[in-house]
Amino acid sequence: MERFCRGLVFRQMPDGSTWVSGTPDFSQRKFSKGQKNHQRRFKEAAAYARDAAKTQPVYAELAKGTVKNAYNIALSDWFNPPVVQRIERRAGKIRVEASDNVMVTRVRVTIRNEEGAIVETGEAKPEDPRKSPSVAGWWEYAAQANGKVMAEAWDLPGNVSRLTEN
Repeated sequence: MERFCRGLVFRQMPDGSTWVSGTPDFSQRKFSKGQKNHQRRFKEAAAYARDAAKTQPVYAELAKGTVKNAYNIALSDWFNPPVVQRIERRAGKIRVEASDNVMVTRVRVTIRNEEGAIVETGEAKPEDPRKSPSVAGWWEYAAQANGKVMAEAWDLPGNVSRLTEN
């Protein structure tokens, strides 16, 4: 909690102590384009986190036993997209390893021919359904076509990342 008194700010800290400082003067501050962009992104993340902390139980579950709350976890999730680590072909299946700081919610596989046209696309399934959805793990897709594979992974806030097979 903050209180102002003729150029002074009194801050009551969580440990019960009180800090006194001068009133900050921001009247001459000019933000760069990068700072304005970050402020806009942070507002979007905060709006997501306010709602998601209440509606997505995974955030509260991950916050248990830590100094963070569900809002902090959701905010972090918004800023950290999932990662597709690798793509493997094994016995007619395409395996995709994907991870996220909270959970990977879905993985889609797209197969393109030599001309770059899409010949097949579909949703991969978690390799171990008991762990679905998970922070990290393998996802499988039973491919019918051959070609260059691109895998996309999503997280709860809707962030997506892609990896294309070399």
